Amino acid sequence: MAQNNDNNLSHDEYGAGQIQVLEGLEPVRIRPGMYIGSTGPKGLHHLVYEVVDNSIDEALQGYCDEIYVAIEADGSVSVKDNGRGIPVEVHPDTGKSTLETVLTNLHAGGKFGGGGYKVSGGLHGVGVSVVNALSKWLIAEVARDGKIYRQRYEKGIATTSMEVVGEASHTGTKISFMPDETIFEETNFRYETLEFRLRELSFLNKGVRIIFEDKRPEFEQKHEFHYTGGLVEYVKYLNRSKNAIHEDIIYIDKVVDDSTVELAMQYTDSYSENIYSFANNINTKDGGTHLVGLKTALTKSINDYAKRNKFIKENEQTLSGEDVREGLTVVLSVKLTDPQFEGQTKEKLGNTFMRGLVDSIVSEEVGAYLEENPSAAKIILDKALRAQRAREAAKKARELTRRKNVLESTSLPGKLADCSEKDPSLCEIFIVEGDSAGGSAKQGRDRNIQAILPLRGKILNVEKSRLDKILSSDEIKNMITAFGCGIGDDFDINKARYHKIVIMTDADVDGAHIRTLLLTFFFRYMRPLIENGYVYAAQPPLYKITKRKKIYYAYDDKQLKKITDEIGKPDDLSRYKGLGEMNAEQLWETTMDPENRILLQVQIDDAIVADEVFSMLMGDKVAPRREFIEKNAKYVKNLDI
Repeated sequence: MAQNNDNNLSHDEYGAGQIQVLEGLEPVRIRPGMYIGSTGPKGLHHLVYEVVDNSIDEALQGYCDEIYVAIEADGSVSVKDNGRGIPVEVHPDTGKSTLETVLTNLHAGGKFGGGGYKVSGGLHGVGVSVVNALSKWLIAEVARDGKIYRQRYEKGIATTSMEVVGEASHTGTKISFMPDETIFEETNFRYETLEFRLRELSFLNKGVRIIFEDKRPEFEQKHEFHYTGGLVEYVKYLNRSKNAIHEDIIYIDKVVDDSTVELAMQYTDSYSENIYSFANNINTKDGGTHLVGLKTALTKSINDYAKRNKFIKENEQTLSGEDVREGLTVVLSVKLTDPQFEGQTKEKLGNTFMRGLVDSIVSEEVGAYLEENPSAAKIILDKALRAQRAREAAKKARELTRRKNVLESTSLPGKLADCSEKDPSLCEIFIVEGDSAGGSAKQGRDRNIQAILPLRGKILNVEKSRLDKILSSDEIKNMITAFGCGIGDDFDINKARYHKIVIMTDADVDGAHIRTLLLTFFFRYMRPLIENGYVYAAQPPLYKITKRKKIYYAYDDKQLKKITDEIGKPDDLSRYKGLGEMNAEQLWETTMDPENRILLQVQIDDAIVADEVFSMLMGDKVAPRREFIEKNAKYVKNLDI
């Protein structure tokens, strides 16, 4: 076989000619997912966060106290602040204006040394240059030194030189941009998604006023967020659908060297803990050293107080972290000069010193609060002690639901019709409402990969129950046993017996309620199932249309109209009231056949939003639920009465 020497490379050899050199912002347009995560809705909204982060960084330094964000009538976005304004003088390294340098160079900004920003949240992101690269057009306006400067860019490239367009008695920056429809799957911004993040930023940066407006026809609305109470108001907001068991919100705000530790917490009568941590305004969803310090401090300080005041005797078991956090809502926000983020999603704080700093501050402050507020301390300790007793009861109940061996079929619930396949990645389980639908599903399924678990009626509302009561429910025990991955702190996603868990309920109000009850259970006690994309909702058809002995199925009114427009007046049209009306063959064809069915994957865009919704929909307070229904009623497409 002949060999090629270095000077005679064949067309498929790997040499210098195969190395592509990308200039400027080209890499961003070629691989956008590397910079903003995805080109779906999450990446689209991330563009706005990047621009707003720059304004927030100005606020962190004390130079900005008002930010205006607008979705313009044409679908573009504008972000305007009253900060110092991006510098406009010629940059010594690029020979271009500093404004153009910042907008056309990756990692150019005041956050990489040089003293521009001591504390910055935007450093975690990718910078406004990436927004520029992924925009059809972007216009930057800077008010600085008594003048207004303006420059336009298209797909990351300056199409005009920076020019003075007016006089200014103020300072600030305005960035307007239109996402590039050739990059993104869709370019329609969702008001509620942006509203949540902007409200959150206002809570995290007390005193900053954020005005958010939607100018699109038929969507016009405007909100203003301005919270002088900061995290105290955030906890109050998070607990608006819950019942607090002590009046005060415990608040801590300490500065040590260049680091700030701010915390607000309050106990409610609910049974789940809700702890949210942030570092430089970034939601550290995977926790980190600051969260470890917080949990350690809470457990230690509450146990110390309990022992000193004889709530726990010397020979009695101390309270666990799980006990002292039951029903607790807490927001922890730290700010530091050089945050180190870890993990696959870069949402875990790694700075080791922060653990000790948070631990010492929280231990001291919480200990002092308990000593100074004995009545509140007694309420908190009573709840923790009840949680401890319930935990012991739950531990015994849990043993009854835990399977010794995944393959030991004798331990599976009797109602479960399991599949023969043993590879969990190929297996799916249908949680079916009612025995009649369950019977049809068992007959119509693919027995190799599809398992069926019928539910009898509505399961327990876990939002209003402790784990020991939850584990006494037969329907819930059957699900835990069938899934094989445990529950709560014992949950192990690697033991899941199915990688598709499909909720299959009727397309009516009762079916929607059962689906919500199941999702509440999964979210509170098996959240990794949702986070890993294992949970789905089946979409059974609403209509059966018959024309000349040929059957069509429509999943919504729009599809029904399309079918009837194509085939003319049907010989028979029926609306399904429930899954039980379908025989096994129909259920397979419409809802279970992987080739034809429609499944909706359940996703958690943000745990804080999800928690708010579940607390509001499934909790005791009526007013927030009524407000939610009134606000969203106009979006309802199908409602069975």
